[in-house]
Amino acid sequence: MRLKQGFLVLSALTIFVVGSLYGVQPVWFAATFFGLADVDINFVHMLRGLTGLYVGFGLFWLFAAFNDAYRNVALLTVVLFPAGLVVGRIISAVVDGQPSTLLSVYMIAELVQAPLAYWVYRRPD
Repeated sequence: MRLKQGFLVLSALTIFVVGSLYGVQPVWFAATFFGLADVDINFVHMLRGLTGLYVGFGLFWLFAAFNDAYRNVALLTVVLFPAGLVVGRIISAVVDGQPSTLLSVYMIAELVQAPLAYWVYRRPD
């Protein structure tokens, strides 16, 4: 499989897993990874909304992996998606303090994924 296609497929699969963790069992997720025993319905709605956003991007990336006309646009969204998240996480870490271990791992992954996606985007087709 070509580099751009493979990267988009891997990105889609990764975002499907992360989104599913958030939305399939949001109460379990919040209790397991954030230690929250009592989860507010609004927090559950936010996690399920994130799931929809993640699945939507994942479907676009998967579609674009097999459609030349959309491949580079999709790769740009793979750059912007984690870049936007990591900027927000860095601001929050500075303003609010150290996040959970899981969110710190996400921040590191996003710091790696954004420039890597840009590098893949810049490769010839």
